[in-house]
Amino acid sequence: MKFWQIFDEELVILTSPISLEVLEKSDRLDRYLAQKLPSLSRSRMQQLIEQGRVQLNGTVCTSKKINLNPGDSIILEVPEAQPLELEAENIPLDILYEDDQLLILNKPTGLVVHPAPGHPDGTLVNALLAHCPNLPGIGGVQRPGIVHRLDKDTTGAIAIAKTDLAYRHLQAQLQAKTARREYLGVVYGTPKTGSGTINLPIGRHPQDRKKMAIVPIEQGGRTAITHWEIRERLHNYTLIHFQLETGRTHQIRVHSAKIGHPIVGDPVYGPGRSVGVNLPGQALHAWRLRLQHPASQDWLEVTAPLPPALTTLLEVLRRRM
Repeated sequence: MKFWQIFDEELVILTSPISLEVLEKSDRLDRYLAQKLPSLSRSRMQQLIEQGRVQLNGTVCTSKKINLNPGDSIILEVPEAQPLELEAENIPLDILYEDDQLLILNKPTGLVVHPAPGHPDGTLVNALLAHCPNLPGIGGVQRPGIVHRLDKDTTGAIAIAKTDLAYRHLQAQLQAKTARREYLGVVYGTPKTGSGTINLPIGRHPQDRKKMAIVPIEQGGRTAITHWEIRERLHNYTLIHFQLETGRTHQIRVHSAKIGHPIVGDPVYGPGRSVGVNLPGQALHAWRLRLQHPASQDWLEVTAPLPPALTTLLEVLRRRM
């Protein structure tokens, strides 16, 4: 069985054309556009400029290096994304809860949630299409049924909408911050206080577009709030309970690294130090998900068991105490 999925480089649909006005002296054209539109990478912006899809002050501009000035007017045309043929794949799913409205899974490490460049198949979406044949179109054709995401190597609870009603209801809960997403993670070092809140905006890294970073709101960053509380001190490591108020890409990983306590095993934001345990990814687990059922309105709380690698890590660290 085959379905069609439409997506661009970041799985974001932009309304085209896009009009921008430069308010202050700025950088060169490609950098400015990548900063203002973080859902598209700088290399993608350079392609659009070279294709003649950018007008500067009413004239097509094909030079990515041109410098901008206050008052400059930019019109960007983003072509419609090309379709990708998607196949249902019989990939085992660890189901924590399921009814006719929603599905909550315990995602394993290494499983990408939805197709993207470099991961055209073998994703959670491919598995869902086999498990739920009526899923295509729920919440749009880009990511059928996907309400929120987990990073490839982050394990744990993830909710999937099986109907349009469930999709709209769960999306509204996330936007209103009534749904609760809780994580457990092991970090390097020991925070001085027992709990806290990190309120720092996150955006695409200005130099490395594959990474996220702390980026001021005025430079394209988006509000990101993470609450944390120590669960267990493990000598030079700490088990922390995180609760998300927002859901930015790599939010916990970026925030933890920023305060000097990166997630153990994080290959992107961590120090790369060995802890004596063979971790398949960062030691971060979506532990508990609490939400209101779309149909019954009852509150549903689902806990995802810790993966074996994280359990082993905790056992090893406790023996060192």
